Amino acid sequence: MRRLLALMLVCLSLALPAHAETGYDLWLRYRPVEPAWQQRYAGRVSHYVVADRPTLIAATDELRRGVAGMLGYEPVGRETVMGDGAVVLGTGASPLIAPLGLPLAKLGREGFLIRSATIEGRRVTVIAGNADIGVLYGVFRFLKLIQTRQPIDALDVSDAPKLRLRVLNHWDNLDRYVERGYAGQSIWDWQKLPGHLDPRYTYYARANASIGINGTVLTNVNANADALRPEWLAKVKALAGVFRPYGIKVYLTARFSAPIELGGLKTADPLDPQVAAWWKAKVDEIYRLIPDFGGLLVKANSEGQPGPNDYKRSHADGANMLADALAPHGGTLMWRAFVYAAENPDDRHKQAYTEFAPLDGKFRDNVLVQVKNGAIDFQPREPFHPLFGAMPRTPLMMEFQITKEYLGFATHLAYLGTMWEEVLQADTFRPRKGTSVAQVLESGATTGMAGVANIGSDSNWSGSQFDQANWYAFGRFAWDPDARAEPIARDWAAMTWGNDPAVTGPIVGMMMASREAVVDYMTPLGLGHLMATGHHYGPGPWVADLARPEWNPTYYHKADASGIGFDRTRTGTDAVGQYAAPVAAQFGDGKRVPEKLLLWFHHVPWGHRMRSGRSLWDELVTRYDRGVAGVAAMQADWTALEGKVDDRRWREVRDFLAIQRDEAQWWRDASIAYFQSVSKRPLPAGHAAPAHPLDWYKAIRTPYAPGNGK
Repeated sequence: MRRLLALMLVCLSLALPAHAETGYDLWLRYRPVEPAWQQRYAGRVSHYVVADRPTLIAATDELRRGVAGMLGYEPVGRETVMGDGAVVLGTGASPLIAPLGLPLAKLGREGFLIRSATIEGRRVTVIAGNADIGVLYGVFRFLKLIQTRQPIDALDVSDAPKLRLRVLNHWDNLDRYVERGYAGQSIWDWQKLPGHLDPRYTYYARANASIGINGTVLTNVNANADALRPEWLAKVKALAGVFRPYGIKVYLTARFSAPIELGGLKTADPLDPQVAAWWKAKVDEIYRLIPDFGGLLVKANSEGQPGPNDYKRSHADGANMLADALAPHGGTLMWRAFVYAAENPDDRHKQAYTEFAPLDGKFRDNVLVQVKNGAIDFQPREPFHPLFGAMPRTPLMMEFQITKEYLGFATHLAYLGTMWEEVLQADTFRPRKGTSVAQVLESGATTGMAGVANIGSDSNWSGSQFDQANWYAFGRFAWDPDARAEPIARDWAAMTWGNDPAVTGPIVGMMMASREAVVDYMTPLGLGHLMATGHHYGPGPWVADLARPEWNPTYYHKADASGIGFDRTRTGTDAVGQYAAPVAAQFGDGKRVPEKLLLWFHHVPWGHRMRSGRSLWDELVTRYDRGVAGVAAMQADWTALEGKVDDRRWREVRDFLAIQRDEAQWWRDASIAYFQSVSKRPLPAGHAAPAHPLDWYKAIRTPYAPGNGK
């Protein structure tokens, strides 16, 4: 009778019009399955068996929530197996699971196994791990099987993360302003902590655990030393208590000058014994409050931040001093390699490599050098960073930017899974051919990946429905850097929008084409850093009057009457020389370099014949128009989905795509107007002139664009 009633409720829900949704549920959207699948899943989750520990309680809560939402009934908790259909949760040491002799040894602390088995003559599903957190991850995977309509009657699934640290970097300030944030205020309501724990914190932890994220850096890399004061550490402790059952450790950013600002010292020299003692005492204080504190993240000697170079010390000197303070507690020090200085006349592409490569092997074992995916700054397309593979004795962790600082903020649809796959699968040729960036990240005892979060107080968490996919994809790539963007997109689409192929097919198609469209209308053929100044909103390829040369777009494209592009070959800055010889040979050869990176490495004449047969100028204009057309195609695909997804989310995406279409045209017209003023070449036949003269675009001001920092 109970299952009959459940089927009737499912049928009724499927027959009703789609209800309004905000997107708050993210991919944990446990909506009723279709009647055919309801019948297939019938009897497979009748009850569950589990021990009474915090993480396993979280696992059982999630199982109940998911089954109730998707199958229409709530499984009952029991202490022993009683009947078919039980889901048995526990570690390999639990009395019910141990006799099965499951192959858990190679799965590590966070891995899991999901297996159909027989216990006491009953057909059951076992979700097991070596530790409770593995069981929780297994429950999320089990529920994903139902969300994506996979059979669950003969399961044999095992998985474990390839990277140890899988961390979100929140660029959140203590006043709740989010630098480069496009989704509202910070979700950390510091004023109400530690007295009030917003339920949103628990949902955040659930969402992260569902994709395997196990760490969160709560504060901005442009750090405020106040975060290390006792009253703020009490607030951090409260958050750590919420996150702990979900396997998530908290981290903080450390302002290098904190011993001066908080400790009253006259120096922050990392080799000064008083400085080292101050940091040791501060770290000890943190661990007394939060015994499982993850560690510290440091941005030093970059963009005006203090650091060891201020005292003529190396990055290794600074990192090791902090690492020594963390080591007795098992803490990790993440030291960012994003460094560039105004007084350095060298190509900005080269500066991180120049500073860090000579320090290979000089960092403590608990230091991870955190390297951006490219050498400049999260551009729509960059070649992989030359440090990957160049520091074999130093653990490197990847830093991706989930928030779309240079890819249209929250309103432009740009699925970043394709960007990240492109970087992770790049061949470093270090130490040999076939050594991908992903393999570099996976090597060594200490491994990790960080993502600059796109999360805020907006009801949909990320500022738009589709930007949720980038948070989801980051977790999947951090778990497995060898993953692929399209299967991840398919999973996210099914879990977020439902399982109708007539809906998910077009959505996945839009996602897979979206980032390339953004590259085309913003930075085609290897151009980069063409945005307006400060807020990075909109085009500004003409900007040439900023205080530091490497802040100016003209520094990067170097367009003149003869051509366009940055010569990074041996005849230029020789940035190609920082890559392994086979990569350098390819990037440095104008005939072999991929055209998508041509202008990143070469200054090319406007009349250069491209592989399409067009001149470089004509190809550039064609790419700009192709990008705008790509957005128009997404608009058409989305319009066709009206009535097939809930109206509120459909209308939001429709409106955002219209904004993206207008702004893509703005990028296209302003860029062509400027580059035509330099090249003096006519537009190719069939391509429209910009709607306004160049001065009209130059006059646009948007001083209140979001995310610019304070």
